[in-house]
Amino acid sequence: MKHARKTKGLAICAATAFLLTSCGSDYPLGEEQRRAAEENTSDLSGTITGVGSSAQSAAMATWMSSFMSENPEVQVQYSPAGSGAGRTAFLAGGLDFAGSDAYLDREENQASRQACGPEGAMNIPAYISPIAMAFNLPGVKQIDLDPETAALVFRGKIATWSDPRIAALNKDVDLPDTAITPVHRSDDSGTTENFTDYLHATAPGIWPDEADGSWPSGVGGENAKGNSGVMSTITRTEGSIGYVDDSVTGEDTGKARLKVGDQFVEVGPKAAAVAVETAKPVAGAGESDLALELDRTTTAAGAYPLVLVSYQIYCTTYADAQTVELVKAFGGYAVSEEGQLLAADSVGSAPMPDALASKARAAIGSITSR
Repeated sequence: MKHARKTKGLAICAATAFLLTSCGSDYPLGEEQRRAAEENTSDLSGTITGVGSSAQSAAMATWMSSFMSENPEVQVQYSPAGSGAGRTAFLAGGLDFAGSDAYLDREENQASRQACGPEGAMNIPAYISPIAMAFNLPGVKQIDLDPETAALVFRGKIATWSDPRIAALNKDVDLPDTAITPVHRSDDSGTTENFTDYLHATAPGIWPDEADGSWPSGVGGENAKGNSGVMSTITRTEGSIGYVDDSVTGEDTGKARLKVGDQFVEVGPKAAAVAVETAKPVAGAGESDLALELDRTTTAAGAYPLVLVSYQIYCTTYADAQTVELVKAFGGYAVSEEGQLLAADSVGSAPMPDALASKARAAIGSITSR
């Protein structure tokens, strides 16, 4: 996967509904956390700060709430400013960790040695979720798309929903002659990088652009910031279709099924997990680096290859022991069985395969101070 990324601004104490910690507050979760502090049996204390992926923000909010309730003298701060902003700030040494829907590539990992020491950083899978192709077409809740047709739609080469190429895949659906409005991300986005990676891998003749966190120049449509911004635009725009982390869709959201092999597969956490099981470690990654190369062209039964693996990026070493203790505790919680099931129950993510989760816990456990 090619990684061409641009620097974005960041706001560590962003005013967002799901940012559970408030800068300067002793007990950002309120009275429950204050009472827990009075009965505290945890010896953890201090603050760690992260910025990054908006896709994993809902899961992050869940992990933060549970972790800080159990460790009331700890503050975990996270701003979902986007994967690109998170990686940029982390590499500049301004964060304790980053959230990213795309792993640090070899060049970025080399750059991380300035902030993290000679062993650099590690990519730890923490959140697995399918990317839904969500659409707004009154009276239609599900359509079938193959990779080539999806690429043509987002390329702007198919203009209406009643186009024969869509109709041929959906013979039992009454498709209106409504104009199609593709919606894409305006910010540097790991979700965009995963989506364009899928289109390039499965329909390269139509989508020659390689994977990138920024939408290809010259390819039109509406744009919006963050997964929530794209979903909001789809909701208010009849005839629109966009790509979003499935956690931000609702029960009434129209979604496309993807053609995988000879089958059309519905978006969902189980199908995403099947796709991740076919992934391979990125060649040349370090022993503690768990970056994955997804097989977008898999034909495995039940797999949904338009899947996002969102990483938490940590240094292999930190300058002080307290930070090590906090990142190991919080990072370990996110990839623990409890943390993964909590995210699955609250936001519908796919729990990591057992073998991958075990490697993730071991890698986080190997973090040391320098």
